[in-house]
Amino acid sequence: MKGGGGGGFRLFFFSSGNSRRIPLRLRQLPAGSSFKIKLLLFWCVAFALLLGLLLLCCRPSHYSGSSPPPGGGYTIVMNTWKRNDLLEQSVVHYASCVGVESIRIVWSEPDQPSDSLRHALWQAAELNCKSGKCIELKFDINEEDSLNNRFKETMDIKTDAIFSIDDDVLFPCTSVELAFSVWQSAPTAMVGFVPRMHWPDKMNENKERYRYGGWWSVWWTGTYSMVLSKAAFFHKKYLDLYTNQMPASIRHYVTKYRNCEDIAMSFLVANVTGAPPIWVKGRIFEIGSTGISSMGGHSERRTQCLNLFAEIYGHMPLAATSVKVIDSRHCWFW
Repeated sequence: MKGGGGGGFRLFFFSSGNSRRIPLRLRQLPAGSSFKIKLLLFWCVAFALLLGLLLLCCRPSHYSGSSPPPGGGYTIVMNTWKRNDLLEQSVVHYASCVGVESIRIVWSEPDQPSDSLRHALWQAAELNCKSGKCIELKFDINEEDSLNNRFKETMDIKTDAIFSIDDDVLFPCTSVELAFSVWQSAPTAMVGFVPRMHWPDKMNENKERYRYGGWWSVWWTGTYSMVLSKAAFFHKKYLDLYTNQMPASIRHYVTKYRNCEDIAMSFLVANVTGAPPIWVKGRIFEIGSTGISSMGGHSERRTQCLNLFAEIYGHMPLAATSVKVIDSRHCWFW
């Protein structure tokens, strides 16, 4: 290699077959380019470090320490029916969530819970004692098999917040804690994970009719007017209102047809508040087999409930909204 004219280097490659030299000219970088490259590298490294720091600081939040969140914790009211394995799995999971003060098992089976089941659930609660305080676990035994039992007034619940949940539905504790914090900011509202909608339908005999909208209609439009009680927070005062002040004909319908208790609670809360519920985005894990929602005619039966309850109330109390709560700390697009 030798110096060449024109401010560059002349580099020679030798072919393997002969000694012929093949010149290739490499031009020198302009003056100051080395500094610019170093500056660019510096900013790339700085940006990577800043991004890593932000991701580290914005991990899913947990309330610090082992004490319940500010303002007290909440009571889980868990509905179950002949699925002891799922019940145990759910209790083990939710007992580990910060903020849970009590777990109430709504038991409507003809046979009493076995001693082995009681022991397993109490053991799960005791494993999550915090600062010497353990989660209270009780069975609420009901003589009548009715879906109304999940909303039966219970006098010894100590917390204002109720988290109503089915035994075959799991949400990450961080999602539950987020929903609880949302409920604390709006304690008269229903705050939940499973939205549904009532859609205006054709008029019939000068009466407005409504059609039940499932998940796909909510996903397509972004509009909802209910959050199902299979996974929702609400104030404990609604247990009293549901049991003692809601029209008895609605409770009778729920008992007879074994459906629509969640719609009934949505009507009740909307009638009291005049406001829509709040949908919190959360990843759901359904650990049981398909329920009544997968059976044929489900939407038609729910539509019937909507129109019957609206007729009983004398108006449609449900209010639609498109508000959705998302934890922006771990969502890039929101």
